[in-house]
Amino acid sequence: MSDTTRNLPDRSAATEAPRAALPAVDIFEDEGGITLLADLPGVSREALKLEIEGEALTLEAEMRPLAPAGLEAVYAEVRLPRFRRSFTLSRELDSARIEANLKDGVLALRIPKQAHAQPRRISVNVA
Repeated sequence: MSDTTRNLPDRSAATEAPRAALPAVDIFEDEGGITLLADLPGVSREALKLEIEGEALTLEAEMRPLAPAGLEAVYAEVRLPRFRRSFTLSRELDSARIEANLKDGVLALRIPKQAHAQPRRISVNVA
């Protein structure tokens, strides 16, 4: 081993996490919470993993292109068949009430605000 390669970190497949693409995401906020839309083409519900740990929301998915029975792809432009993205959730959001829906390659997450963070109207009495 030469001096130039001896000090390089070990990048073997066993120690490296699989590379993944960042899915395109749109996030919208309204008075009741936020809606997150993530583009996950070719991902089935079974290949999608959503996790919350502390204030971190992580989505991981594996794309499985549909091919007709008996055919195998000889050329594919998809280099990273995995998606991975993490988000830090505000404490104003209620992570226990997240709703998730996957339809036509788009993941829709609805994350409501905690009751104390939602705007409320205060009535004024006339004395």
